[in-house]
Amino acid sequence: MVTDTIADYLTRVRNASRAGHRVVEIPSSKVKREITKILFDQGYILSYKFEEDKFQGTIKIALKYDKETKEPVIRKIQRVSKPGLRKYTGADTLPRVLNGLGIAIVSTSHGVMTSKQAKNENVGGEVLCYVY
Repeated sequence: MVTDTIADYLTRVRNASRAGHRVVEIPSSKVKREITKILFDQGYILSYKFEEDKFQGTIKIALKYDKETKEPVIRKIQRVSKPGLRKYTGADTLPRVLNGLGIAIVSTSHGVMTSKQAKNENVGGEVLCYVY
């Protein structure tokens, strides 16, 4: 039984990209769908597909690699807020990852978004993960 589903999602993506897989399949939830959309919009994955079935559904993610070096685009994907220790931040103290080169994904009262979008909307929330 998995207690932290977001950490499981991030670990599956991390392991698949390091192993050189083209596609990774992950059990679906609303937060995972939003994180997937953000990763696609920011250019970290090639494409995604939500498949529905009776119970939960799945997310199929096509991972993105550099054309010349064949290195994964996602260098590091790290969980920040954990079930044992939640990390919340205000709109004025939102984190910058690698001085703006990476993204921080934040769960706010306005939905799941990047820290840049949260700063523009002047909302804080729970810092879910860093991606770069």
